[in-house]
Amino acid sequence: MAMAEGDGETAPHVALLSSPGSGHLIPLAKLAELLVHRHGFTVTFILFADHAQSACLRSFPASSFSSVQLPPVPLDDLPSDAQVETRLAAMVERSAPGVHDVLRRLKTTTHLVAYVIDIFGTATLPAAKQLGVPRFLFCTTNFFALSFLFHLPELDRTTSCEYRDLPEPVAFPGCLPLRGEDFLQPIQDRTDDAYRCVLDICRGIREVDSILVNSFVELEPAACEALKSERPPAIPVGPVVTRNRREDTAKGDHSYLQWLDYQPRGSVLFVSFGSGGTLSTEQMRELAFGLEQSGQRFVWVVRCPNDRETSGAFFQLSGLGADDPLAYLPEGFLARTRGTGVVVPLWVLQVELLAHPATGGFLSHCGWNSTLESVAHGVPMIAWPLYAEQRVNAVLLSEGAGVALRPKKRTGLVGRETVAEVVKELFEGEEGKRVREKVQQLKEAAARAAESEDGSSYKALADVVKKWKNGTDTVVDA
Repeated sequence: MAMAEGDGETAPHVALLSSPGSGHLIPLAKLAELLVHRHGFTVTFILFADHAQSACLRSFPASSFSSVQLPPVPLDDLPSDAQVETRLAAMVERSAPGVHDVLRRLKTTTHLVAYVIDIFGTATLPAAKQLGVPRFLFCTTNFFALSFLFHLPELDRTTSCEYRDLPEPVAFPGCLPLRGEDFLQPIQDRTDDAYRCVLDICRGIREVDSILVNSFVELEPAACEALKSERPPAIPVGPVVTRNRREDTAKGDHSYLQWLDYQPRGSVLFVSFGSGGTLSTEQMRELAFGLEQSGQRFVWVVRCPNDRETSGAFFQLSGLGADDPLAYLPEGFLARTRGTGVVVPLWVLQVELLAHPATGGFLSHCGWNSTLESVAHGVPMIAWPLYAEQRVNAVLLSEGAGVALRPKKRTGLVGRETVAEVVKELFEGEEGKRVREKVQQLKEAAARAAESEDGSSYKALADVVKKWKNGTDTVVDA
């Protein structure tokens, strides 16, 4: 897609920067659709030199927005074991001059009223400030994680030990006390470059005019209230999420959807660790044995294991090429679970699967997009966090919102007996019953908040875009 030039001279225009990874791009694209179709904006996406980003945007209606791709930047000087956050930070920082050039062109060819970044885009904010473009952050996670980022610099200043060694949980405003072992994965080693990158992000998010948060009041009311008084203020505009089935389900092999058609209502566990998550070889085997031992119907999205990192598929889908992810399953597993479970290599139509009436649970990595999709479709979860802020999300979902169960063993290898126990509890136990009831309540609340004209998130976003259009004070109270 080419950058829009000339056709957006009268309509208000917004530029959006998405860091690599579908977890950031997809919600930003859904936000862009709302801006275009509900509020009459034109939109330009600023993309990194990443084929996957361009391919993802092509799945949205062609008329929704245009895009421009930044020149590639070298990353081969980074250590081979650099964490995802380090690689993303370097990519964004080195691309800042290119972002400046794009914004400067958009200022002359469109009625540019706002520049919106995701959480990794803070290194590009000086370019927008220099050009006089109002700056906003679309937080693609929740108020709990955002509160953590607001207050991490103070925690960094007042503590010296590794956070996992803190003797007591830490309470952030409006949030549940958080154990050190559940802090963000990239800050678990304070000597790693990723830690510095996260601290830079914490300082950078203070430089925007307002923060739009992909969450809603009923999901985390105390944190939402607490962050209204922060500067910049945090505004609930979610869930910005895909709810409806797409029309392209006839394309490709989606036999797992046909299999679901023959399963009892609410009887199937969906197992997936997102587009970037990977299990170790041993953990993959224990999960397989646990699913088998539980006797529960399941659909499992399988990728090749990675024994070094839990985000091994983030920049490239693990398993592409000659390596077959099914080869890592225990011998005879597919034969023994035939009829009870379906194993799908690499990828499924997740929204369609969550929307299917046979789906009764989601064993999830707790990525925020997957979480919101699960809540929006009323599907209770088993929290199995892997990387990034996913442990924070798991605490919110299991101990706060009450829409997820969590295996009793939280760190290290989760054995097959523990897997079977938590799966059975979700579908058959009293805790599982309470979780199912709670997620149904939040499903209804999510729809009201984001889709009803008098919903809290609907009105909050309308207030933001009204100020964008009028060019008035861009600091919006939630």
